[in-house]
Amino acid sequence: MKKLIETIKNIFKIEELRKRIVYTVLLILVYRLGCFIVLPGIDATMLANLQSNTQSGLIGLLNMFSGGAFGNASIFALGVMPYISASIVIQLLGVFVPYFRKLQMEGQSGIKKMNQLTRYLTILILCIQGPAYMASIHSQIPGAAFVATSQLGWSNFMFNIVSTIILMAGSMFVMWLGERITDRGIGNGISLIIMIGIIARFPYAIAAEVSEKLATTNGGFLLLIVEFIVWFFVLVAAIMLVQGVRRVPVQYAKRIVGNRQYGGVRQYIPLKINAAGVMPIIFAQALMLFPMLFSRFDATRGIAAALSNYTGFWYNFVFALMVIIFTYFYTAVTVNPTMMAEEMKKNGGFIPGVKPGKKTVEYLDSIMSKVTLPGSIFLALISILPAFAMLLGVNNQFASFFGGTSLLILVGVVLDTLQQIEGYLLMRHYDGLMKTGRLTGRSGM
Repeated sequence: MKKLIETIKNIFKIEELRKRIVYTVLLILVYRLGCFIVLPGIDATMLANLQSNTQSGLIGLLNMFSGGAFGNASIFALGVMPYISASIVIQLLGVFVPYFRKLQMEGQSGIKKMNQLTRYLTILILCIQGPAYMASIHSQIPGAAFVATSQLGWSNFMFNIVSTIILMAGSMFVMWLGERITDRGIGNGISLIIMIGIIARFPYAIAAEVSEKLATTNGGFLLLIVEFIVWFFVLVAAIMLVQGVRRVPVQYAKRIVGNRQYGGVRQYIPLKINAAGVMPIIFAQALMLFPMLFSRFDATRGIAAALSNYTGFWYNFVFALMVIIFTYFYTAVTVNPTMMAEEMKKNGGFIPGVKPGKKTVEYLDSIMSKVTLPGSIFLALISILPAFAMLLGVNNQFASFFGGTSLLILVGVVLDTLQQIEGYLLMRHYDGLMKTGRLTGRSGM
């Protein structure tokens, strides 16, 4: 405890770090306040049905990422997901389209252009998702809830147009908050906003689980203790998955310029065991909604029912298989051994015992394939752990924190943010956050 208090004091002794933390907290408070501001013209007291329908599936995932704003019909209902979707599309285009691949190679100017294109694509996605969201809430809450149409005489078309503009503006404002946090705060702004939305649900999940277990007389308290112990080990496993890297040694050639020596040192390329992050789980969850479309037909109703049961064998088997497949796909898209080999050769580096050029590309590709297999299997197991938790009697709300997207995002973002804070401490010659050794964040490529 004494070490913790001393570390907190050291953090606030650094003026720049103190200002960044305060700035980040203030912008997060603005975001959380906006999550509870309901769209103008909608009665907030009549949203119970909408909130109950946003607790599971892909809709539940969107509601989680928006911090509950999706289920509150908030001005921030669409959150940062359109921006994330646009970023993924631009990233994929960088692999398949020569123009975007060229922008990636142009350094800071290319990144600036790609960021601008991402914003334009975000607006286009919002133009589609905004009306879709309005159509969704029209079908889920009673007509009397729309005060603008029932009492003020607005037409549904006019109300939807105004609401869509507000939703678009709200989402762009959230994106702006995230960018400001990244530039002037601490941590990655977009990731922090998502994490705050997830954390906002955590106290309610804990409270629901504690009250449910304590209400039972047949060893409820003991079961609660066992659940927290298991959850702790799952958390440790998630940290291992996020942190795990395979370090490939790289030797740089020695160069002498004047009286100075450059190069001649050995560094490492950290190839992550889980380079795809949480994207395979998100893709798989999105595709698992498609079987519901076939529930209307008699011939496919049984298959649709089996693949729609979140705790059933076939749902979790197919879900885990898709996570493994998407892990390989997304890793192949984001990790480019050819580009790494070219950059290495350009800077006079080589892998000991491996010839530069094609052999280096094959070597890196081979290592990436080998480390991705256990990483993808481990990720698939973590993704289906919430289903096992529900089968064993854990409350649905708390079960979502036993694995899946929620836990991986929490672990990754917290580690990244703590690593930045530790960097400031070490730069000012203070001790790091850990008593022994440095805190290792997620290694970037």
